[in-house]
Amino acid sequence: MKLTKKVGENIKILDRKLGISENFDVVKREIIIGGRKAFYIFIDGFAKDEIMLYIEKRLQSLDREEITPNTIEKLITQKISYLEVEITDEVEHIEFMVLSGALAILIDREDNAIILDVRSYPARGPEEPDLEKVTRGSRDGFTETLIFNTALIRRRIRDPSLRFEIIQVGSRSKTDVVIGYIKDIADSNLVKDLKEKINKIDTDALEMCEKSLEEFILGRSWNPLPQVRYTERPDVASAHLLEGHIVVIVDNSPSVMILPVTMFHFTQHAQDYYQNPAVGTYFRWVRFIGILFSVILPPLWLLLVYYKGSFPDWLKFLGPKKTGEISLFMQFFILEIGIDLLRIASVHTPNSLATALAIIGGLILSEFAIKVGWFVPETILYMSVAGLGMFAIPSLEFSLALRLFRYILLISTGFFRIYGFIGSLIFIFIIFVSTKSFGGIRYTWPLIPFDRKSLATIIFRKPIPEVKRRPEFLKTKDKNAAPPDDEVPN
Repeated sequence: MKLTKKVGENIKILDRKLGISENFDVVKREIIIGGRKAFYIFIDGFAKDEIMLYIEKRLQSLDREEITPNTIEKLITQKISYLEVEITDEVEHIEFMVLSGALAILIDREDNAIILDVRSYPARGPEEPDLEKVTRGSRDGFTETLIFNTALIRRRIRDPSLRFEIIQVGSRSKTDVVIGYIKDIADSNLVKDLKEKINKIDTDALEMCEKSLEEFILGRSWNPLPQVRYTERPDVASAHLLEGHIVVIVDNSPSVMILPVTMFHFTQHAQDYYQNPAVGTYFRWVRFIGILFSVILPPLWLLLVYYKGSFPDWLKFLGPKKTGEISLFMQFFILEIGIDLLRIASVHTPNSLATALAIIGGLILSEFAIKVGWFVPETILYMSVAGLGMFAIPSLEFSLALRLFRYILLISTGFFRIYGFIGSLIFIFIIFVSTKSFGGIRYTWPLIPFDRKSLATIIFRKPIPEVKRRPEFLKTKDKNAAPPDDEVPN
C-alpha cells in the first residue's frame, strides 16, 4: 500500500495497522515543520531521546520559505544531520521499521515518509559465557543484540570477504536472522542451500530463537545427536569462519549456530588453544576418556558383575559384597533419574541456594540411601564418575545425547546381559555412522571416512603454525572461487 499526500489519511492507515490509539508504547507526536503539519511515529523505549530531540529542534526551526516541492529530499540532504536515514512510500515498510525501533516522520502534502534508524535496544554487556569459560583468553561473549554480535566478529576478522546477509523470518515476529561466512573460503553451494532453506521457512515466529531455526533447517528428526554447534564466544565463531564454516546469528539470542560440523567439533574447547600444545593435548585426552566413561562405565560394570564368575581372580573386586535391597540395574536406573532431577532442579534454583542444593543432592541423599540399604557404594561411585565425564563435554547438546545412549546401554544390559550390551553398542555405532550433518557431511569424519592427518589434528593439539590444512569437507567446490588459505584451528 502506498502513502497519500494527505497526512491525516496516512495516520489513519498506520493507526489501523499499528494500533496507535490502542498501544500505550506506540507514540504519535504531532509537530509543525515549516508551517506544515507533521507526525513522529515510534516505539517508546527503542528510540534514542537525545537524537530525536536534536532532530526535532532542527526541523521545528525551519521557516515556511524553506519548504519546497522537494521537501523530503531537501530535509535529508541539508537539514537532518543523521547518517542512517531513508525515504519510503510503502506503508508496510514503515510498519516494519517502526516495529523494529526506527522513527517515521510523515509530513502533510508529501507521499513519502522519512525513516531514521534511531533505535537503541535494551542490552547487556558482552560478558564471558558461563558454559564456555577459559582460564586464559578473551572474556567477551555474544549478547542478545544482533548488531553487537556481528561487531564482535568483525573486530576479530577484518577481511573484506566477510559477509553478513540478513533475512527476516516469521510472518508475525519478522525476526532478524544473519548468515555469516567468508566469501572466498566457505562453500558457495552450502551457503546457497542454507539461504534457500531459511527463505522457505513458513512460521509465525521463532519462539525459541536459534533452536527453532535449527529444526526448520535440518528437518524433522528424533535423532538425539546435535548437528549444529552452538557457541557464545566470538573467538570460537571467528575461528570456525576462517576454517570455512557458516555461522547463523538470530536476534534476541546470545548463541550462534555453526554449521556444518562433525561429532569431534563437540569435543573441542577454546581452552585447548589457550594452553601449551602438550598441556592442551593432555587435557584433550582426559576429556576423551571422560566422554568414554560417561557412556560406557555404568553398563560395563553392571555387565562385569553379571559375569563375575567367568573372570579371573584379579577382576573379582568389581562386584559388590552386598547388593542392597534393590537390584543393581534398578539402582543405576534410579540414580540416572536422580541426576537428571538434580540437574533440572539446579536450573530453577537461585544462585544463592545452589550450594545447598548440591550438598543435599550429592552428599546427604546418597549417604542416607547407602545407610538404609537401597544402594551400594559402588553404584554411586561409578555413576558419579560417569556424571563427571558428562560435565567434561564442552557441548551441552552432545552431552545430553550421549546420556540417552547410556540409558539404552544400561537398559539393554540389565535385561539382556551380554547380548543387550553388544547389540546396543552396534545400534549406537550405526546411528553415528548413518548421521549426516548439514550439507550431507559425514558425522564421523575424519574417523569414517578415514583421514589420517585430520584425525591427528583432533587427537593432538598441534602447534598453531603446524595446522596448515583446512578440513576436506569444508573446501569450496565452487570452481570460480579463490583457493582456500591455511586452516585456523578452533
